[in-house]
Amino acid sequence: MNPASPAPPRKALILLSGGLDSTLAARVLRDQGIGLHAIHFTSPFCTCSHKVGENGSCRSQAQIVAEEMGIPIKTVSKGEEYLEVVKSPRHGRGSAMNPCIDCRIFTLRKARSFMEEIGASFLVTGEVLGQRPMSQRDDALRRIEKYSGCSGLVLRPLSAQHLPPTVPEREGWVDRGKLLAITGRSRKEQIRMAAELGIGDYPCPAGGCLLADRGFAAKVRDLVLHDPGFGMHDVLLLKAGRHFRVAGIKAVVAKSEPENRRLEALCRGKHTVYVSQSHPGPSVALLGGNPEERIDLLGRILTRYSKAGPPGPFEVLELSPRGERTVVAVPPNPEFAEVGRGLLC
Repeated sequence: MNPASPAPPRKALILLSGGLDSTLAARVLRDQGIGLHAIHFTSPFCTCSHKVGENGSCRSQAQIVAEEMGIPIKTVSKGEEYLEVVKSPRHGRGSAMNPCIDCRIFTLRKARSFMEEIGASFLVTGEVLGQRPMSQRDDALRRIEKYSGCSGLVLRPLSAQHLPPTVPEREGWVDRGKLLAITGRSRKEQIRMAAELGIGDYPCPAGGCLLADRGFAAKVRDLVLHDPGFGMHDVLLLKAGRHFRVAGIKAVVAKSEPENRRLEALCRGKHTVYVSQSHPGPSVALLGGNPEERIDLLGRILTRYSKAGPPGPFEVLELSPRGERTVVAVPPNPEFAEVGRGLLC
């Protein structure tokens, strides 16, 4: 009687950010002979870096890592659906507007669906127990698994020795004895491992999510309060210029010549934007208010942020959402000279 042939190696899906932790997690599993596929999530709140390849294409760090390790990768935009998580997270927010637990539940649900689609048996992440105060506590990890429908299926190779055995460990698909016991916020052990394994050019660990940035979070909080039905276009507009809210009017003021053009492009077909004509100055988008109030506020902004202009009114080109172009004379007004009045960020 022929002996039973060994079971084929299992396939796993790794959530690959391209940072050091997920890169090390991929190496640990690959070295055990696990076949890996990767999924990489993007959103307008990411601060991850991109690099331009030899052919001029833009590649995320996750794509670069996957290519170097020979791992197939799928990049998924969180999209409009994710904005509902930002607007009303069930499990609360961190110190800013970051819905870390709900965000992780969202991504694990999506990852599990793709895991089943490709015939993988479990999920892998680069999470480290205790590294992030909101979402990487032991109780938070369990809650995330429960509400994402992934209990027992998420292997965290860097901290596995401090966590209960998962399905792949209990079934013997993965050798638990070769997994790690890293905890806490220090990156010394990961940096040591990277040097030992010859992994270089990894991103600085200070990157992450704009929703955790207090300055950007102020703009998001204002958007949630005043325009709770906002969409992806509104989020992209948050990333351009200075933002003010004065007397019920939202103003976005570009900070440079390239940003002038970017703001004009973002507002095309959506919002009215004013382009300086008679003087060097910022392009300004105004949302809300009646025409008289808008011109009054525009005069204050141009007085504050334009370089020396004519002694009379400022001449600006008004670009309407319908594509109409009108030259408007805006009287100067020194009332906005006080720095920070109405400033969100």
